[in-house]
Amino acid sequence: MRNEHISSKSAQRLPTPAGPLVLTSKVLEDARTFFEDRGTFGLEGTAMIKGRADFDLVVPRQNARRDAYGQVNVEVPRVGQIDLALALGPDDLYVARIHSHPGDAFHSPADDANPVISFEGGFSIVVPFFGLGLRRGLDACAVFLFHDAVWVELKPGPVRDRWIVAEASR
Repeated sequence: MRNEHISSKSAQRLPTPAGPLVLTSKVLEDARTFFEDRGTFGLEGTAMIKGRADFDLVVPRQNARRDAYGQVNVEVPRVGQIDLALALGPDDLYVARIHSHPGDAFHSPADDANPVISFEGGFSIVVPFFGLGLRRGLDACAVFLFHDAVWVELKPGPVRDRWIVAEASR
């Protein structure tokens, strides 16, 4: 199945959540530190956010590449997939994938097709400028919600805030 994404204009048709996912400042700071470190080498990074009430950032082993033309990508090999599986406790769930892009935050076709988060209500967060965007908070990032087998972009504002917020903005 190939996932697609739609703009938050369609977000008005989303169901009303019980409450937003509140990302702690520690999770966002850990992500920013990791992505900025990768960015100093001109590389993307990827991580997962796990938990139910308390959240943690899980950074699996990964292969980041940059070709001669400046194109970048990151892949989580089998050993990194095992890292992710072993990091989950019995009551944990991965609620979001968070990854960096070298420029603007958007969902690429590769992001759309990535099956790591493909359950109803899962999030994909794209951090711009090799992680530097997180210095300006979650509103500088692109946030997508997996709904009805498509990625729905949640633009910053009241619709997104019903679904996901940073701890400080609550």
